[in-house]
Amino acid sequence: MTPLLEADELVRIYHGRKGLFATAAPVRAVDGVSLRVMPGETLGIVGESGSGKSTLGRMLLGVDPAQGGEVRFGGVPMPAPATPNWRKLRARMQMVYQDPLAALDRRLTIAQQIREPLEIHDLGNEKERARRVQDLMRNVGLRPDQAGRYAHELSGGQRQRVVIARALATSPDLLVCDEPVSALDVSIQAQVVNLLRDLRQERQLSMVFISHDLKVVRNLCDRVAVMYLGRIVEEGPAFEVFDAPRHPYTRALISSVPEPGRKLDSRVILQGEPPDPARRPKGCAFHPRCSFATDICRGQPPALKRVASDQDAACHNVPGAQATCAA
Repeated sequence: MTPLLEADELVRIYHGRKGLFATAAPVRAVDGVSLRVMPGETLGIVGESGSGKSTLGRMLLGVDPAQGGEVRFGGVPMPAPATPNWRKLRARMQMVYQDPLAALDRRLTIAQQIREPLEIHDLGNEKERARRVQDLMRNVGLRPDQAGRYAHELSGGQRQRVVIARALATSPDLLVCDEPVSALDVSIQAQVVNLLRDLRQERQLSMVFISHDLKVVRNLCDRVAVMYLGRIVEEGPAFEVFDAPRHPYTRALISSVPEPGRKLDSRVILQGEPPDPARRPKGCAFHPRCSFATDICRGQPPALKRVASDQDAACHNVPGAQATCAA
């Protein structure tokens, strides 16, 4: 089966300055990332803040152009951003943002905003668009009387439902969800996650779900990719990654999730903060915080290697690993 979405060695570099006369310091926000998403599959992308998750999500949609590598959608290279072919393709791939209030126009009613993608892509006539808006509101759990309200008149959970309804308006094949529940309280998080799960099953949607909430990712995603400092350090089926993490960073992330009955002294505590992306450590970027680091870790970047039947990790010290691609 052909993957719906493929990324091959994506690179995104930003240039910042430390002072008025300082030399620009390149920051590799995304550094050689490769992944794929199959039709109907949900891929979770996790990692600490600053690991490059959100930048990668925008690159997968072509919103942020790649400075290296390639994105393919349905086996076809992604058109250049802002071109007619790219705008046409955007009807098949949409994004759900972290902050629904910032993503919505406060001057437009809820119905007008859900209707907007239909008008942009010239889908249906007036009656069909009105019917589509009603159906979408019902599908995401919004009441008909809320159609004439504005974003500030809704709760956080209701606003996020509006953002999801708008993203679904064009019947896309792919949703990229960037921290869609992080700004919501726990009870509303559960409602939105259940909604996304139901929509995926009903519509055979593919999703890229970016989050730092590992419990949500474990419950929703089929596969998980773990990012650290712009690179994927572990990737595989969700149940394998969570039940048998191979990379020390993944083990630390998973051990930080509280579980009833588990002693706190079993947690893996990471030392220090993530390194400055503009001054990436030599060798493995994780080695200054890793208790298993050896000389090879300090001098040679690890390749992403096959460490189980369908699980890859970028670590020199995983036993029985076979290289699958260069770092």
